[in-house]
Amino acid sequence: MDICLLGTGGMLPLKNRFLTSCYIEHEGKGVLIDCGEGTQVAAAKAQIKISRICVILLTHTHADHITGLPGLLLSIANTERTEPLNIYAPKNALGVVEALLKITGKLPYRIEIKALETREMSTMRLDAIDPMLELRALPLKHSTICLGYSLTLYHKRVFLPERADELGVPLRERKTLHNGESITVDGKIITPEMVTDEPRAPQRLTYVTDTLPINEISGFASGSELFICEGMYGDTEKKKSMNEKGHMLMQDACALAKRAEVKELWLTHYSPAEPDPKIYKEELRRIFPRVKISRDGQKTVI
Repeated sequence: MDICLLGTGGMLPLKNRFLTSCYIEHEGKGVLIDCGEGTQVAAAKAQIKISRICVILLTHTHADHITGLPGLLLSIANTERTEPLNIYAPKNALGVVEALLKITGKLPYRIEIKALETREMSTMRLDAIDPMLELRALPLKHSTICLGYSLTLYHKRVFLPERADELGVPLRERKTLHNGESITVDGKIITPEMVTDEPRAPQRLTYVTDTLPINEISGFASGSELFICEGMYGDTEKKKSMNEKGHMLMQDACALAKRAEVKELWLTHYSPAEPDPKIYKEELRRIFPRVKISRDGQKTVI
């Protein structure tokens, strides 16, 4: 998965910081998490092709996460896209999404809106991207209903034709085995494990923003190559204020990353009143050494 953090700002865009949004691409198909105003501009600056977006995941209905949706969809329309686009959002957000879609007019592609459970974690496959890509959505604790997302890319085992030859598997049956189904050859059951290599470890990205640092997040992010998490402020004196508003500090994100034993943490959703988050870098690394004070347009591959 190719990952680009399009923006790292919270509340309102700044001249040098776009609003928080994340783009994930796998085999030419894209997933976008959140869409604040100007997201299409942030994508252009990061050299991301918005025509590849097949799925949009919305965390919640606050303006800095959703009001860029009409502009983005209109910009995608100008790329001559015709394939359907799926929007996933919490159940309570559907009315807001539908209202925003009214101002786009008729688009040259179909929008499919999918409601997500908000009382417990839900799991589904993102077939529009890859049947092996799993999406999990975790209810968070914010001033409104909000979801965190985790994307896990599983892999088929590598097919070993020499083993299939030894077992006398006909060519026409090999695809069935590679798809995970057993077959029978001359009265003998051949299982997929008999003609494939050892399982490959999946890749996982977890994205959490606009929430208190609830315990459930650690388990949700466990095993992630990359954990992208909100860090509104680095000043610990603002802890009480963050608790009241349903947000977390950079230190909270580092503590969650440590408990989840993720490989790397990127901070995001900085307050406009936090112009230089890098000043907290050494303090944060004492909590979780593999933390990055992220910047707009930051990219990686997992």
